[in-house]
Amino acid sequence: MHPTRSTLSLLATVALAAAGLGVVAVPEAAATPFGYASLKPIQQHHVSGLLATVLNGEDPANRAQALAPRDVHRAAAAPCTNSFGDDVKVNQNCLNISDTDLQGRGQAQNETWMAADPNNPAHLLASYNDYRRGDGTCGVTYSLDGGRSWADSTVPDGFTRGAAFGGAPRQYWQAGGDTSTAWDTKGNAYLSCQVFNRGAGTSANPDQSSAFYVFRSTATFGASFDFTGRPVAERDDTAGAGNFLLDKQLITVDNHAGSPFADRVYVTWTTFADDGTGYIYESHSADYGQSFSAPVLVSTTSALCDNTLGLPTPGGTCNQNQDSQPFTGPDGALYVAFNNFNNAVSGNENRSQVLLAKSTDGGASFSAPTRVGYFYELPDCAAYQNGQDPGRACVPEKGPSANSIFRASNYPIGAVDPTHGNRVVVTYGSYINRNSNETTGCTPAGLSPSTGGNLYTGVKTGTCNNDIVLSTSTNSGASFTGGSTDPRALAVVSTGAGQARTDQFWQAADFSPNGTLAVSYYDRQYGSDENLGFSDITASTSTDLSTFRHVRATSTSMPPPTQFSGTFIGDYAGIAVTGRTVYPIWSDTRAADQFLCPGTGTPTTPPAVCEGGASNASVANDEDAYTTGISLR
Repeated sequence: MHPTRSTLSLLATVALAAAGLGVVAVPEAAATPFGYASLKPIQQHHVSGLLATVLNGEDPANRAQALAPRDVHRAAAAPCTNSFGDDVKVNQNCLNISDTDLQGRGQAQNETWMAADPNNPAHLLASYNDYRRGDGTCGVTYSLDGGRSWADSTVPDGFTRGAAFGGAPRQYWQAGGDTSTAWDTKGNAYLSCQVFNRGAGTSANPDQSSAFYVFRSTATFGASFDFTGRPVAERDDTAGAGNFLLDKQLITVDNHAGSPFADRVYVTWTTFADDGTGYIYESHSADYGQSFSAPVLVSTTSALCDNTLGLPTPGGTCNQNQDSQPFTGPDGALYVAFNNFNNAVSGNENRSQVLLAKSTDGGASFSAPTRVGYFYELPDCAAYQNGQDPGRACVPEKGPSANSIFRASNYPIGAVDPTHGNRVVVTYGSYINRNSNETTGCTPAGLSPSTGGNLYTGVKTGTCNNDIVLSTSTNSGASFTGGSTDPRALAVVSTGAGQARTDQFWQAADFSPNGTLAVSYYDRQYGSDENLGFSDITASTSTDLSTFRHVRATSTSMPPPTQFSGTFIGDYAGIAVTGRTVYPIWSDTRAADQFLCPGTGTPTTPPAVCEGGASNASVANDEDAYTTGISLR
């Protein structure tokens, strides 16, 4: 057995409280406090990239570094590039001209999401982690012309009403992100935003409170939002105990006309506490996001979950989870897919599992989890990419170079066919799949003894590659094809001839109103992507869940990110699907970074702008949110 397997998802909830606000709280007498720096390496392996990057400001692996003089030259391009061919920039700010040691901190937009108005497919609302103010916050942008042009919207998330935080009039927030968007049937738009404070490690303020808020845009299609968000879950840690984390939330709205729970707003997330367990929770609003229910446990008890370390089970045996996604069906059913790390493994086996829980009463209760399928997480980055980004998974390129060091994981994304309400699909990545060819050099090799990350043979030189697999249910989520099929034989979305030996990751998926499944993802099948660590975006569509049409969305390949020392470009990417068009949205790295040239802006030397070109992976580039419209036909 691998005893560290059961520690893969971190921590768990300690208590539920304050039903009126949907507040999550922890007793003051909790166990020894921890902050990010005190988490075990295996726990840091699965915490979200947003928390790892923003909370862990003192970790050199996550701190933007000054560029070496050989990596800069005089700027030749405009700092406000808004398109690459048909690819359109979603965030409309011009690049901040930053100091070199803040490269990325005042510039990036990453971890993207998008939703389309069911009443008017030309109305699109996108969101992303936005760093232009110098720290992460919840950025949002809207389009009223089908994505041809975009306008930034300001979300007033700098403070919220402070009743849950010692009775102060307002609670001020230092950072935020992990965004997602949704629409209801009435044309209201919603933004989910995580906010938190860093604590004494990075400022004089010991506050380590965290919260999830939902902001609503009423009659303005995303141009403006509530002045303060409505609380979904809040953790008062103004004293700085650091013994609780709220992480990785996503939002959905039941916008199926005729559903018994039409316009109900749902948010799911992971709770991490200091007893070593991690549970998935859900909260819902039946009044258009004005108020939310008390948290409801999603990841409960199941024979599918094996508690190999005997950790506490205050919410049931499925106590090792992360990466949840809620989605709804036309009959009002709510589904929540999530990664689970409770399945026992032995020898060199290192697979994990995707589970799904279902609610038929508007999120008030959930069924026991069902297995969607097994998956193999991406390789441990430290083991294959020169020790970069220690303790986290990444997508290593083939060959001797080590450019692709950004953290990545396989996130499950599901959807229900609106034309066949009993047809539920879940997509997710798996490093071992039908194209891995284990007989010719790609096999699981257990877990890293130092980090708990997945190890494989054939990562840099063999036939290993991450594919997007597809697990299907035809009985409303009661069972899935992946539940009884090894991922080595499971259907894949990435069926193109060039995708059998290359990596695809960070998929997003949804159905069109007429039942066409659309999946977009980062793709290394083009040019020299697989050998250089570059990436493109592909959108794949299918009307029968068997044969797929593939369209390249990016006009040219994107180099590996360099901001945040190349270690962070988000944890997921989104998609919006209308009756005619697929809109993938991604964080793009093709624009060259610009910054104040070292030694300029002094009394004797006028300020000058330097540029890090994007022609190869050793020099600096920007991170911007981009999209393009791809016809379904």
